[in-house]
Amino acid sequence: MKLNFILILFLSLFYFQANSQETGVFREMENKAFKPGEKLVYRAYYQSFLTGKLTAGIATLRVLESPMVFDERETWQINVVANSKGFFNTFFKVRNKFDSYIDRKGLFPQFFIRRTREGGYKKDDEYKFNQKKNYVVTRSDSVAIPDYTQDFVSAVYYARSLDFDTLQKGDVIPINFFLDDSVYISAIIYQGKEIIEVELGSIRCLKFLPGMATGEVFADKYPMSLYVTDDKNHLPVLLESAVVVGSVKAELIEFEGLSNPMTSFIEKYE
Repeated sequence: MKLNFILILFLSLFYFQANSQETGVFREMENKAFKPGEKLVYRAYYQSFLTGKLTAGIATLRVLESPMVFDERETWQINVVANSKGFFNTFFKVRNKFDSYIDRKGLFPQFFIRRTREGGYKKDDEYKFNQKKNYVVTRSDSVAIPDYTQDFVSAVYYARSLDFDTLQKGDVIPINFFLDDSVYISAIIYQGKEIIEVELGSIRCLKFLPGMATGEVFADKYPMSLYVTDDKNHLPVLLESAVVVGSVKAELIEFEGLSNPMTSFIEKYE
């Protein structure tokens, strides 16, 4: 199981805002959702009536202060480590690491580092974004991009800063992100509010149906459901997809250093 699917699926929160850079003035985003010091831990697992929950791996996401400056603009570092666990290491070992350096004021990516190890597959790359002239340089190519195109890590955090209060059930939200030397365009559907039960507790959430880009990276159009806390943190809590027998899920199991209280808890389990 590819544990970076946790991050890719969280793209369902990413809302693309076009804004011309002809003036050389970058956007500024109001961000109350996250800050340096935040740490989120997710468990990816397979679940069925016969097997119960089988843990495939763990992904840890951290927001860090960063000394890196691009075009005289300060950044934050989003660090992600995703590793397979236990039985899954025997047939598909995963050791992935990603670092996205995002503009502190505009929440767009300046630089992205990818280190992927999944079974026999290995991929190392760096993306240098030129947000003024709308292109990104990788190890192998230079690709034109729309305004404020995200990498798949920064997209999660940019999306969390957005105001979802005006969304109506059935609203379709477009998505743009950069991956594997290509710009992917997709959309998600807002499904309204639900209360879900996870190991952390009973949580009031916003539900989305991620529309995955077609091709080698994504297959089905709307294969999964994503649940995000209905509070100022907008934490991705659970994503799930039905399979032939059972389901595949990624669930938030630990958090610390949040910007806001978790007011979406109806009941918190110890």
